Amino acid sequence: MSKELKTGFVLLVVVISFIWGFNFLKGHDLLNGKAREFKVQYSKIGGLNKASFVTLNGLKVGQVKKIEFNTTKEKRGELIVTFAVENDFEFSKNSVVKIYSPNPLSPSNLAIIPDYDSDIAVSGDTLKGEMEESLFTSIGERLDPLQSKIERVIVDADTLFSNLNKILNEKTIKDINSSVANLSVTIKELRKTVTSVNSLVSDNQDNLKLTLENTKNITANLNSLSESLSSIDFKNIIAKAENAVDNFNELSKKVNSSDGSIGKLINDDQLYNNVEAATKELEQLLRDLKTNPKRYVHFSLFGKKGKEYKPTAPDSLLFIKE
Repeated sequence: MSKELKTGFVLLVVVISFIWGFNFLKGHDLLNGKAREFKVQYSKIGGLNKASFVTLNGLKVGQVKKIEFNTTKEKRGELIVTFAVENDFEFSKNSVVKIYSPNPLSPSNLAIIPDYDSDIAVSGDTLKGEMEESLFTSIGERLDPLQSKIERVIVDADTLFSNLNKILNEKTIKDINSSVANLSVTIKELRKTVTSVNSLVSDNQDNLKLTLENTKNITANLNSLSESLSSIDFKNIIAKAENAVDNFNELSKKVNSSDGSIGKLINDDQLYNNVEAATKELEQLLRDLKTNPKRYVHFSLFGKKGKEYKPTAPDSLLFIKE
């Protein structure tokens, strides 16, 4: 084989390989003769092109082959998309082919939503088409009704700020600044007070601990006293006190009445007068005995008879004067 023939053969292989690789990268398998073609009609395709993929349940199964306008009178202006499916997976004629965009920066693709309840779709059938709204389209549709609300909010905010400007005049701002300054001074003084309290607590920590221990002991003593008081039979004591009061009342009644000796002694005036008179006479007798002992006692050391007492004038008049 000549050198020129070998060179031509190698060049042909390279060209064929390049064409096959290029189409393979685009999704065309020139060696696969089982590809089926289907058509879908859309009113708009939203960025779909001939390089778009066809997926089924997320798996790439084909590629868009052709996009052309519908020339019929009834549907003039609509677009007919022809795509090839190189996978032998079967689905029905009621399956839906939806245009979707994987992300806002990438072109749109076709996704087959399979259905299995009717006749199996064959090459050349026309399937139902739908379009999934993109992210920006969906956002725009949702923002449209919010626009009027946002405008009203802006108007209300403008009115609010106008009223605030009227309220926050120069005098009001000065008053607010003064209040803020006073609040700052108050906070500083409060911090000093807290620092002083912390220092006081730190310096008297031992005393506080001792005070708490004493308080604990006092509480224990109070508990003990409470237990002791709870063990006392106050009911019996009260009953005895009531009995003593009744006895005292009974004794008081007897004393106030004239039936008993004490009652007669207290209530009988004649008896009191007699006792008083007897007391006075006894006092006079003792005085006379002290003044004139010879009148009542006669004593002789040698057995001599004592002289008879002769009362004098003052003595004979002693009881008469009294």
